[in-house]
Amino acid sequence: MAYKTLLTVVTDTRFADAPLAATAALAEAWDAHADALCLGVDRTQTGYYYAGANALVLQETLQRSHDEAAEVQAHAEAALSRTAARYATDKGVVQMADIGRHVGFHARFADLVVLPKPYGKERGPEVESVVESALFEGRAPVLVVPDTGAVQAKPGTVLVAWNESAEAMTAIRKALPLLQAAEVVRIVVIDPPTHGPERSDPGGLLGQMLSRHGVHCQIDVLSKTLNRVSDVLNRHVADTAADLVVMGAYGHSRFREAILGGATRNMLEKATVPVFLAH
Repeated sequence: MAYKTLLTVVTDTRFADAPLAATAALAEAWDAHADALCLGVDRTQTGYYYAGANALVLQETLQRSHDEAAEVQAHAEAALSRTAARYATDKGVVQMADIGRHVGFHARFADLVVLPKPYGKERGPEVESVVESALFEGRAPVLVVPDTGAVQAKPGTVLVAWNESAEAMTAIRKALPLLQAAEVVRIVVIDPPTHGPERSDPGGLLGQMLSRHGVHCQIDVLSKTLNRVSDVLNRHVADTAADLVVMGAYGHSRFREAILGGATRNMLEKATVPVFLAH
């Protein structure tokens, strides 16, 4: 499998440069096509307007969203036109409550969706919704890129977070082109279970599968010496100078992770390198 259709979704020019640059760079390296969906988001709650509000109020919010869509499209076109990538942009206006349907529709036809980090200073709720919509409604793999740092089409070291889950296996299968291009893939197993089919050889069967696809694998079995799995992963990213992390997304429910936290949310908050996600 090769990535031939890349999609990025732009809702705010402040966080658009990194995913636009990454999408263009990957499109050039893989001879793929880059699509940018530029959205103006209507964040108002129409149902909460007071009884005397008139159509002018609705028209004003709609016009503001159209202006935002035009602004982000112009920003995306300017950024992509400076590259050698084949690209196209599209724009539209969506209400906050309906953003998932629109993003999911476009994401289902993409091989990979490249997006900014959904958590951080001044990030609006629509950024998180876009990531989750691409994963759940679009059923597409998502590459979340930090605000700084380049994305490599042929990464040197890739960390694969392996916990024997279906989400992790889905991410690994969809990341296979990147894994095959990497110099080394380190299968990271944190506190493997003492009872289970892989108790005597954690990560061994996965390493065997990947090696048959030409992937050069190593297995790192780590102890959970920090409070969160994501902290252990991020420390290992630094220790191994990794260029990419591949992991399953939202093994717990999104609601639980939003309230209590979880490996996916915590990883996206702290990651300093691109994170490849699939569910």
